[in-house]
Amino acid sequence: MSGVWVFNKGVYRLVENPQAEASSNSSRRKVLVHLPTGEVVNSYESLERILRGLGWERYFMGDPDLYQFHKQSSIDLISLPRQFSRFNSVHMYDIVVKNPNTFHVRDMSS
Repeated sequence: MSGVWVFNKGVYRLVENPQAEASSNSSRRKVLVHLPTGEVVNSYESLERILRGLGWERYFMGDPDLYQFHKQSSIDLISLPRQFSRFNSVHMYDIVVKNPNTFHVRDMSS
């Protein structure tokens, strides 16, 4: 694999073609897709339904700004902003990494 590792908002990711990414429209919106059903996650209600089916439970930490999920069989914790409008690609990729082969992040137009 070749490319450049980029650290942004606490997450490392490999950018294989940094020039193309820099010239692309950075405001392009991403969507989280549940692969088994093809459903685009468009609310926390639909995300919670899917995550519960995968063994995730709501985790109440007392922080009113976070919506969190924990899986008892792992040490993973998914932390999301309380407002779905602030749910972005960093949060989506966190979900993808913690649920391999279940979710995918796509450009909204794809």
